[in-house]
Amino acid sequence: MKAKNQGNYLDFIPVKNPEIEYQTGDDGTVTLFIEWKGFYHRIAQKFFHRPRVSDIRLDDYGSFVWLSIDDSKDVHQISKELNARFPNMEKSLSRLIKFLEILRDNHLIRWKGEKWN
Repeated sequence: MKAKNQGNYLDFIPVKNPEIEYQTGDDGTVTLFIEWKGFYHRIAQKFFHRPRVSDIRLDDYGSFVWLSIDDSKDVHQISKELNARFPNMEKSLSRLIKFLEILRDNHLIRWKGEKWN
């Protein structure tokens, strides 16, 4: 069972996983490159023809958030920048927190002070 985070999400500082490579396109969209390692992934690659590296293209919002993560800004600062960049976005804070949790669950980011799994 997952342990609940103690504290206020607005104070958390996201940190990118240094093993994740990414590239920014001419239009500003970010593509993340995820290398699948480990025994079961090798089996899937060999027998089910799964790719060794997957590319994940982020939309405009995700690309903006990914590029905003600089290991010093907290969620509150990122949310203010997101609101300034996309003023008509509905429920921007809850969407931002959900997106960051998805990134964290997939080991693309961690919160500052946490150890990498």
